[in-house]
Amino acid sequence: MKDGPVIASVAALIGDPARANILTALMDGRALTVSELAGVAGVTVQTASGHLTKLSEAGLLIAEKQGRHRYFRLSGADVAQVLEALMGLAQRTGAVRVRTGPKDVAMREARICYDHLAGEAGVALFNGLTTRNYLEVSEQDALQLTSEGREFFNGIGLDPQPLENKRRPLCLHCLDWSERRHHLGGALGAALLDMMLEQQWLRREQGRALHFTPAGRQAFNHHFSCQ
Repeated sequence: MKDGPVIASVAALIGDPARANILTALMDGRALTVSELAGVAGVTVQTASGHLTKLSEAGLLIAEKQGRHRYFRLSGADVAQVLEALMGLAQRTGAVRVRTGPKDVAMREARICYDHLAGEAGVALFNGLTTRNYLEVSEQDALQLTSEGREFFNGIGLDPQPLENKRRPLCLHCLDWSERRHHLGGALGAALLDMMLEQQWLRREQGRALHFTPAGRQAFNHHFSCQ
């Protein structure tokens, strides 16, 4: 089977501005209602419903009904990874607006990419783990945890073993759109972000942006700084 028609079909879905805004709004891992996504996309609820139907039928979104509302979320981390890569391509080719504002600065510093840490902080975390030999690239170009890495994560209270029993890969490198370098995805990346939020190293801002607490910044630098 040729891949061209399949790629073209998915690209056409993502390429619509309203649908692109809907998908981007869901990149922080939350589930949103039709009316919330209509506001993000700048369209009526009826139009948003049509877009959501197409995206769901294509397998890019999944819907969950709770009470009177239907909630939509990305169908998986791979969808967010594709969107993140497309943002990076747009950044590299200059297909972005020239003016930036405070929101852009916050997003570049630290943000959620589906369920893991991205932005400057995400790249710094990835670099720290690889520099300290906690992560390494295998001969098959796959990212894997080293024995030193297992010891380190157990030491900070994050046991990698249960994560390895999941269907999702333990470690993945995800190309960061603003830094154009890799940050850590996969089950381990998600577990790390959960830990940072639970221990209040990070606080969620509006949308995808994250903000370090003073104590959280100190702990982050202690564990992951390359210096």
